[in-house]
Amino acid sequence: MDLFDQMQKEGHEQVVFCHDRASGLKLVIAIHDTTLGPALGGCRMWPYANEEAAVTDALRLSKGMTYKSAAAGMNHGGGKCVIWGNPATDKSEELFRALGRFIGGLRGRMVTGTDVGTVPDDFVWAHAETDFLVALPEAYGGSGDSSVITAFGVWRGMKAAAREVWQEDSLKGRHIAVQGLGKVGAKLVDHLAEEGCRLTVTDVNPDYANRVKDKYPQVALVAAEEIYGVDCDIFSPCALGAIINDQTLPRLRCRVVAGSANNQLAEPRHGEALQERGILYCPDYVINSGGLIQVADELMGYNHERAFKKAAAIYDQLRQIFSIAREQGTSTLRAADLLAERRIARLGAVGRIYLPE
Repeated sequence: MDLFDQMQKEGHEQVVFCHDRASGLKLVIAIHDTTLGPALGGCRMWPYANEEAAVTDALRLSKGMTYKSAAAGMNHGGGKCVIWGNPATDKSEELFRALGRFIGGLRGRMVTGTDVGTVPDDFVWAHAETDFLVALPEAYGGSGDSSVITAFGVWRGMKAAAREVWQEDSLKGRHIAVQGLGKVGAKLVDHLAEEGCRLTVTDVNPDYANRVKDKYPQVALVAAEEIYGVDCDIFSPCALGAIINDQTLPRLRCRVVAGSANNQLAEPRHGEALQERGILYCPDYVINSGGLIQVADELMGYNHERAFKKAAAIYDQLRQIFSIAREQGTSTLRAADLLAERRIARLGAVGRIYLPE
């Protein structure tokens, strides 16, 4: 790949390649934009087919974090760390300590934590080498399980969507189809059941599905492939990405898509397709930003009340996005991007004010 052309096209500031011979660490650190503050993004560990795939993932994910932070009102830019390796076999203390030293060497330009293939305990090793980490275990100063605040933020986002579509933010009596009953999906069901929603749920893991059914006998369980065709008010994807695509989109029978999964649209054009079908899409990087809000708050000394107050504001951010989309006749996905880009431009202008050393 022509890396500099890619960086110029997508607006990246910096890509760092790191290798530690002793541990076998192969690490790519991509920093997209630091206009709003130091880059913040998780550290993914994955057995990529080749180095180009690892770099492409780092570039794509770091840009997404810039928009996610900006739209959520965070004072952070976007970055991503990618370890090229197998999380089942290649983890070691020396590997994560080497990662910590490379992150520390950036002097705060990049802050990282868990992502796909990594867990909080991995970063206890890295913490011995640097303080530029988030999402550590609570015993080491972290803020704990971020799925709680993520589910809360999705629930708040659903209320904003209900206000837009039905002119009331109550979800009582609404039929909601939840795809994925892992950490976030199961906690989201708790909020929805408590509010008196009618629920249809699914998960590829029968244990997860049965656990929810045992807790809430009134929910309807369907097979994984059937969830797309459920006639409901809100479809809530809380599992894999790219689930709204050319095959599944025509099957949707809902008025709103609002869930915690990352990268729900297979391609940006599917956001336009949802709009054409009269389905309100809550952009995933906005509605699922509760976890980001929590780990960003750690950097100030985690305060539960403060973090949840910020997550509650996901309601207001989505209302603003819906308004932009209506005014400009564009998709909610494009409206979310515009909201993020405007904030970066406005605060970037403030950054031009000279401050003497």
